[in-house]
Amino acid sequence: MNQIPLGWLGIVRLGLVQASLGAVVVLTTSTLNRVMVVELSLPALLPGLLVALHYMVQMVRPGMGHGSDVGGRRSKWIIGGMAVLALGGILAAVATAAMASNLAGGVVLAVLAFVLIGLGVGAAGTSLLALLAKRVAAQRRAAAATIVWMMMIAGFIVTTGLAGHMLDPFSPSRLVLVTAAVSVIAFVVALIAVWNVEEKTSAGVAASHPDSPPKPAFRAALAEAWADNDARRFTIFVFVSMLAYSAQDLILEPYAGSVFGYTPGASTQLSSVQHGGVLLGMILVAIAGSAAAGSRIGSLRGWMIGGCIASAAALSGLAMAGLVGPAWPLRASVFVLGVANGAFSIAAIGSMMSLAGAGRESREGIRMGLWGAAQAVAFGLGGLAGTAASDLARYLFGAPHLAYAIVFGAEAALFLFAARLASEVSSRRREDSAAILFS
Repeated sequence: MNQIPLGWLGIVRLGLVQASLGAVVVLTTSTLNRVMVVELSLPALLPGLLVALHYMVQMVRPGMGHGSDVGGRRSKWIIGGMAVLALGGILAAVATAAMASNLAGGVVLAVLAFVLIGLGVGAAGTSLLALLAKRVAAQRRAAAATIVWMMMIAGFIVTTGLAGHMLDPFSPSRLVLVTAAVSVIAFVVALIAVWNVEEKTSAGVAASHPDSPPKPAFRAALAEAWADNDARRFTIFVFVSMLAYSAQDLILEPYAGSVFGYTPGASTQLSSVQHGGVLLGMILVAIAGSAAAGSRIGSLRGWMIGGCIASAAALSGLAMAGLVGPAWPLRASVFVLGVANGAFSIAAIGSMMSLAGAGRESREGIRMGLWGAAQAVAFGLGGLAGTAASDLARYLFGAPHLAYAIVFGAEAALFLFAARLASEVSSRRREDSAAILFS
């Protein structure tokens, strides 16, 4: 069945959904974990376990993607997922505030909240990417992914920047109020952005068309996706690179608070600096790629490898920062890390969009779900490993700066391994993806 591709306005609308999703997640995975560790003096392992839980729940992403493939309409999965995510974000803030007076009760409520966050992200995120892969013309897929991710990073910057100012002077009630406001606004923006977007991009639902091929069962669809060599190799790269990327996410703000004495608002604004670097990295890749599409450095493979190596170098700098102390330019190091992460991630996203659209008809959801699950498992393990390793190193060496230096060094080694994996991406897929990314 022929469908009208999404125009640039439709792509921007879906970018608003991704920005809204990220606005809720960035507070629950960055600010709330810092409050637990620094203000409540709880072990870093606690927020690590909670965030790992929300990622492990996302192992259901392939099933959700398959459900949107079979149903033919993805907007209902996006709206429902955003509603669940907003509710989870509010409950997570309430749970964190409750831990100050009732630790056990707060932890139980936090477990429920992070399960809801995982389900919401899985449903909305997978269906959003599948909708982009299916409804965006082939030559625009990676460009669309770039726009959507840049809008998400812009949402990170706005959310962490404004929330950082609103959280000072800090209080549990202020934390709940700010998080609730962000969650409600995010849901309303996403609802408006996705309203009627599918009706405006197609003449009907493909699944209901009499000529549509029968949809396979979930296990058959998953086996079909995994049997594709390029999809399988890319899944492994996603897992390793995201493991390296995520291990620093949960410890950056506690690191700034414990070693450099940052306040909750200041450490939240530090995350804004990092996301600003990510945004710049994405823009630089797009500009450089447009100017040198035929060269190695302008290829998708080149940017994935270079971004991973640069991320390893930036993490090594953060490890040195802990040893040198306050004299080290921490904000500059975090910004460089963001630039490197943005360069590597946009190349990976371009490849993801291309590979999802290269499969059989109406299989975008299952492929996006597979890669989303690999990313979620990596993020869960990475956050857990990063926080657990920092606690263990602090116990063994008795110095937080040395503990964080060891963890950042290990993450740098993981990024170097990810760079090697990126070098093994299929040449045929690399050339096809690069042509789309920089067209």
